[in-house]
Formats: sequence, C-alpha cells, structure tokens
Amino acid sequence: MSSSETRHGAITAAISWTDRHATNGNGSSLANGKKPVERVDEFFGADVFSIAEMRQRLPKSTLKSLMRTIEQGEPLSQEVADVVASAMKDWAIENGATHYTHWFQPLTGSTAEKHDSFIVPDGHGGMHFSLSGSELVQGEPDASSFPSGGIRATFEARGYTAWDATSPAFLMRGKNHVTLVIPTAFVSWTGAALDQKTPLLRSMDALSKHAIRLLKLFGTDSGVNRVTATLGCEQEYFLVDRNLYYARPDLVTCDRTLFGSKPPKGQQMEDHYFGSIPPRVLGFMAEVERELYRVGVPIKTRHNEVAPGQFELAPMFESANVACDHQMLTMETLRRVAPRYGMQAILHEKPFAGVNGSGKHNNWSMATNTGVNLLDPLDDTHMNLQFLTFLCAVIRAVDKHGDLLRSSVAGAGNDHRLGANEAPPAIMSIFLGDMLTHLVEQLERADLKETMRGGEINLGASVLPALPRHAGDRNRTSPFAFTGNKFEFRAVGSSQSPAWPCTILNTIVAESVDYIATELEKTVGQTPSKAALQQALLPLLQKIVKEHKRVVFDGDNYTTEWHEEAARRGLPNLKDCITAIPALGNEKNVKLFETYKVMTPTEVESRVHIFMEKYAKELLIESESMVLMARQVILSAALAHQERLAKAVSATEQAGVKCDSIKEQLRYFADLVERFNKTLDELDIADSHKDDDPFEYSQYMKEKVVPLMAKLRDMGDELEWRTSSELWPLPTYRELLFVK
Repeated sequence: MSSSETRHGAITAAISWTDRHATNGNGSSLANGKKPVERVDEFFGADVFSIAEMRQRLPKSTLKSLMRTIEQGEPLSQEVADVVASAMKDWAIENGATHYTHWFQPLTGSTAEKHDSFIVPDGHGGMHFSLSGSELVQGEPDASSFPSGGIRATFEARGYTAWDATSPAFLMRGKNHVTLVIPTAFVSWTGAALDQKTPLLRSMDALSKHAIRLLKLFGTDSGVNRVTATLGCEQEYFLVDRNLYYARPDLVTCDRTLFGSKPPKGQQMEDHYFGSIPPRVLGFMAEVERELYRVGVPIKTRHNEVAPGQFELAPMFESANVACDHQMLTMETLRRVAPRYGMQAILHEKPFAGVNGSGKHNNWSMATNTGVNLLDPLDDTHMNLQFLTFLCAVIRAVDKHGDLLRSSVAGAGNDHRLGANEAPPAIMSIFLGDMLTHLVEQLERADLKETMRGGEINLGASVLPALPRHAGDRNRTSPFAFTGNKFEFRAVGSSQSPAWPCTILNTIVAESVDYIATELEKTVGQTPSKAALQQALLPLLQKIVKEHKRVVFDGDNYTTEWHEEAARRGLPNLKDCITAIPALGNEKNVKLFETYKVMTPTEVESRVHIFMEKYAKELLIESESMVLMARQVILSAALAHQERLAKAVSATEQAGVKCDSIKEQLRYFADLVERFNKTLDELDIADSHKDDDPFEYSQYMKEKVVPLMAKLRDMGDELEWRTSSELWPLPTYRELLFVK
C-alpha cells in the first residue's frame, strides 16, 4: 500500500470511528456498560488510602503518630511504619491488588515505577501476602539508569525511594490488574536528590519555617504549626484522532508536527474557545474525570481552549506536593484514556505551528494549617498589613530572582511557545491589577488610606442580575499575575512537571519572607506590640516597593514598547534555553538553594547539566526525525507530483497546445524540490555533529541545526501546499485539528 493510500485510509478510519461512536460520547460510563454515577461520595477517593480509611484500620496511637509526621514533619518510627504497611496492604488486597509500586518522579520529566508482588513464601511450602514497614518506607531502583548529571556513574547503581507519607497512596486499575501505588522521593546512595519531589518538599519546609516566623510577629500564629504552599494547575492539551496520529511520524516520535502547512481556517474565527464540546471529546473528558475522582484528584472544570482541537481541565487547590503528584497522574490519565475513544492526547507545548500552544498555568498561594490563605486580600486590604507584607515578599522575590523563575520553565517545547499570542514573554514581570497597584503606590508613599472598590455592573435588562465587579481586570499576557487570592504563573509548559517551578517559587519567596522577618526582628524583637510592628513595618515595605517595583507591570506584555521598557528597567530577558538554563547555576542561585537547604551545589550543578543535555537531545531527535520524514515521505511525494507535471507539459505540447503557465509551475516546483533536497542534505550533515559537552552541543544545535530545520520546514510546507492532495502522504493540519 502506498503512503498516500495509508494516509487516506487513516482519514477514512478516523471519520468512520467518529460516525460510529459519537452518539455514545456524552456518556462514556454508559457506553462502557457501567452504572451511571448517582452520588459523588460513591466514587470520589474510592481508590485512595485516605485519612478516613486509616481511621477505620489503624489504632488511634498509630494514626496520631502518622498524622504528626504528615502535618508537622515528625520522624516516622519503624513500629508505626509496620502497622501502617499492614493496614495499607490489607486494604489494597481487599480491593483486588496483587502488587505494589514505589511511584516516583525522576529527572526525565515523567514518572517511574517498578511493581513488586505482595506474595512471599511462608516457609512451609506455601505463600502469603506481605508488606513490611521497611518495604513501605524504602525501595531500591537503579540510580545510574536515570538522569543524574554526574551524581551517579554507570558502575554506581544504588539509589533509594523513600515513602512520602504526605501524599496519599492509591490504587492503579487496569483491565486485569490492580496495583497499590505509593508516592515516594528518589535519592542517590549518597543522599543526593535525583527527583522532582525531594527539592519540592525541602522548599516547602523552608517556606513554612519563615512564614511562621512572620506570623508570630503579627501575633496570628495561634494554632499554626505549618504554612503550606498551595497549587492548582490548569492543564491544556490537544486531542488528535488516533488513526491520523499514527500516520504522522513526527507526532509519534516528537509529540509535535515538524512539517505542516497552515490551513485556511485555524483559530482566527475565535469559535472554538468555550464552544460546544464534541460528543466524543466529552465522553473522553467524563471518563478522565471519573478515573481521577477515584484516586482523589479534584477536577473542577473542563472546556474547549482557543486552538481547534485544544482543550483544558483544571483541579481545585491542594497542598503543592499533593497537587504536583496529582498533576503527573492527570497527564498519565489523559494519555491512557484517550485511546479508548480513538484519540491521542498531546501535551507538547507547541504541537501545531500557527495556532496556540499549550501551557500549565500554576495557581500558587500559601495557606496555614488553620485554613487561612495568606494571599487573600480580604475587604479592607489597606488595613491588612499581614497580606501586604506577604505580597511585598512575593514582589521582591520575583524581582530579585526573575532569572531563576524564568529558568524553571525552560525547555525545548516552551521555546516555541513563550512570547506567542497564547503565552507570556520570557521577561518575568508581575501583574497586580488596579486595586493592588493602587495599594502598592500608597505603600510607596507610606500613606495607606483606602482600598479600591469594584462596584456593580448593571446589564440594562430587568431579568438580568446586577453583577459584582472586581476591583481590577485580569491580564493574560503577564507571566505572573495576581488573580484574586493567588498568583498565576502562566509561563509553565504543558508537558512539564509543576514540581520544579513550584520548588523555585517556594524557595525565592522563603528567602524574601526570611529577609522581612529578620529585618523586623532586629528592630522590634520577636513579640512586638501592634503599634511597634506597624511603625517598623511600613518603612520596610516602602523600601521594598521602591527597590523592586520595576518588576510590576500591568500593561500589554506582548508589545515592543514593553520589551524596550523592561530593558531600561534592567529586567532579564532570557529568551531561550541556551540563556535560561545556565542561569540556574549562577553563584547567587547556588548559594540561595544551599542557604535554605533546598539543594546542594552538586544537586544544582547536576540539574543544569541534565536540562542542557535534555534540550540538545530533544533537538537532535527532532532534526533526525525531520530528515527521515523529508527523505522517505515528503521528497518522494514531491517527485511524484513533479513527474506528473512534467508528463502533463509533455503531453500538452505534443498535442500542439501552448501551456506556458503550467511549464512555469513545473520550473518553480522543480526548483523548490531541488532547494528542499539541498537543505535536507545540509541538515543531515549538521545533525551528525556530536559533542560530549552539553553546553557546547546545545549551543551548536541552537545556532546551526535549528535554523536549518526552520528553513527545511518552510520549503516542506510549501511543497505540501503545491502537491496534489492524492499524492500527499501525511494527514494535514485541516484533518488533524478538525476531525473529532
């Protein structure tokens, strides 16, 4: 079968799937023969070893000890671990589990797991189920087989997974298996962190420690023994029909299209955003939500996004550590469920040129264990000095460590997305909105008098209610925007683990909170009166605003004028991975991580090495995939079209008919094919270059290979536009984006 027949077969299969299954799409549970859900509590968290489950299975003394570990970080004794392990094992087996796994997040960007059976010999020729406390607490994967940035050599294999009691264990279900999943950290034999979770937990400890110091100064620390970073991640993604997906080698290998001519209709009509959800997609969404609900992921919203074929879901806020685990689980679930509906979920930041890419907006805040959101301004914000203090800490953190914040979202995929119409630029700035900007201006004058009010919107129709108006608008172009009671970090990439950006954010804010607490303690001691605190606080906040207000910008972040203004203000503009990733290893940043015990210098250095190496490897995979597609697929189709044109010209002229315009088309097309083939050879030679130094290699790939890839793509896309549809072997953007 020819490649063009394969392509048309894929399209036919895709349309056929839609026709056969769309009518069932709005009720995936019914389509799968399952009973419809009647009550949320029948299934939400049903597969989670929750606190409620523990209350029923654990002795009170054991539960209290475990809760002190979870809530206060108290060390876990072996005796408690043994009791918890036995209860967890019994619960899992009762629910059909035969195996357990230590589930962790290595620096590959995905998750990892090794399944072990509960079954062990009983010493009498039989078997029984067992899970000891030591098996619960510690596992041992091969550390040298994961990215380590030099921390582990090939011959140094030992690494450990360590149970994270703060993130609930859950069950992973398949067609014929159930596995107990135990969230863990992953460290080297030397104790160095080889994962995303360990630095995140350390950063949360640092933030909590210094936030509690500040609350003590305000006298609002009663009952507070923990301040937790909270997180809610909006996940954008694309869905592509699975038959069409497998007819695109670039999507299969790189998760993005390396060629693709712009279709007549993209997102310019603005009709997809919040539009009616296609039945097949809605069925997929419902099943994703049901699976996530069962493991305790609190999905709240679902909708069409801006680009055709693009969608979004978002959870409610949780502790940042649990939210990051749930986010990784969400991405896995999207990928796992999509094939059941004949689709493929694509999480790449820019899978299709010319339409919006995908992000993962991280909504971040801080909350006490007593339930107080420290970034909630409340009504009379000008009188809420505690809120204003934490707000100024964030402003100072983003200004002082904008390079770190930018480096936390650096990746090959995000290089295609940042600065485009759907994503903020690489310049880190803060949007506060009218109300908070007004308050910050008052702080700068040390003259806090009023809080702006939003009022109401009268819609002019008697049947419509008056709407309360917020005191400030939103700004979708800002990378770091205040949105009511939290900050939305919009620059995070859709395929990225949120743990790393959250680790950076926790750490830089912890440093600023520490600075403010230390300055106040020098002046007023640790238990000041309200008047003394206010007298010392206002000049300090005024100083912070004056020194760091340059990072505040409420306008359009896309404009050339802002980029010029940001340069005048001295804000860093780290436009790509080549400039952003090395910033992580700057002396001030290494010292910051070391001071707050988030990472050692060795751990920081390893991550710089890993991230640069990953960037270069991704580019190499894409360039080699491009060469293969161009040679094996596109060039043959173009030559077939050229041959058809030549035969048409020859036959027409033999018939004595003039065909000057067709001859001109042939000349242009043949020249285009020749230029395409020449550039292809250049790229083939260029990507054969190797360099053991990841920094040098990344620089080479960026300067030499990426421009050739862009040049080859431009010509390949023009060939698609000019080649006969029946000869073109690849599903087009029109088909990939709109067949649902």
